[in-house]
Amino acid sequence: MTRTQSLFAPFSLGAIPVNNRIAMAPMTRNRSGEERIPGELTLRYYVQRATAGVLITEGTQVHPTGVGYLGTPGIHSQEQVAAWRRITDAVHAEGGRIILQLWHVGRISHTSLQPEGQAPVAPSPIAAQGQAYTMQGLQPFSTPRELSVDDIREVVGQFAHGARNALRAGFDGVEIHAANGYLIDQFLRDGSNHRTDSYGGSPQNRVRFLREVTEAVVGVWGAGHVGVRLSPLSSFNDMHDSDPRTTFRIAAETLRPFGLAYLHVIEPVSGASDGPTSRITPMLKRAFGGTVMANGGYTRATAEAALESGEADFVSMGALFISNPDLVERLELGAELAAPDPSTFYVGGEKGYTDYPSLTPAA
Repeated sequence: MTRTQSLFAPFSLGAIPVNNRIAMAPMTRNRSGEERIPGELTLRYYVQRATAGVLITEGTQVHPTGVGYLGTPGIHSQEQVAAWRRITDAVHAEGGRIILQLWHVGRISHTSLQPEGQAPVAPSPIAAQGQAYTMQGLQPFSTPRELSVDDIREVVGQFAHGARNALRAGFDGVEIHAANGYLIDQFLRDGSNHRTDSYGGSPQNRVRFLREVTEAVVGVWGAGHVGVRLSPLSSFNDMHDSDPRTTFRIAAETLRPFGLAYLHVIEPVSGASDGPTSRITPMLKRAFGGTVMANGGYTRATAEAALESGEADFVSMGALFISNPDLVERLELGAELAAPDPSTFYVGGEKGYTDYPSLTPAA
């Protein structure tokens, strides 16, 4: 592998210059409290990991109706914008780059988490199997209200509003969360989208909501600062599709003309998945025609192999960044990696969040 192909060489992620090809994947950490405003601990968490080529934040709600979890941050209020601005300024002071993930959970919610106890929203009134974490403990996901066409236009506007706020908050770009069974993914897949209008039925129709959200966000940021995340074969959050390869090929082809910064594809590096065993990422890369960021349990060796084969141009890593704030340095040195403690992923506080040490303690 040449230095220019290396994980550790500078790269242009769309219009965003970065120092290496290793992203910190977006990971919900539930540390933003009841007001959903990221605080000092969150600032420290991202600054500790600023040597990643780019940090992609945890999913960040574009509107109060997009909430599905306790303690997750938003990007819809001025207080949230101001809090994120402190974080982006601190990351930039360390020479890092940071992208905000724009998020709406759709049906993966509960009435107690929604404004005025209303039903969550979704493409179709189909409750997901599973449970939401609420102030009263685990509760079955609530049956959602089907979005009307006018409602859909409002939600597209909410994504645009979140994108404008992310720009004001000083981010380097935004990632549209269209994966993991949340609202955009719910439109994409026929297991959750039973509509008979222009947003349902054929894959071309089911991709329409993603296209409209992307148009709106690109209108704010310019395509070179916008990425999209997909999880074509994942069953997380009760998701399934009768023909995911066709659905997501069409999604990638639909995104191609935008000239986006990247397409972020979740697929286990082993190839193991809930769908067919042959890998889907290479096909999506051909359909998309641009930079692909791969995610799914990568190590240094498998990440370098993905770059060498041309399957991916960039790799994101998740849990390893939780327990190794200096992950890029450790990978380049071949140093031992600390194992993360899953019991601390979502419990709040410093433990398991900002207390993992670096090889060289900060001054």
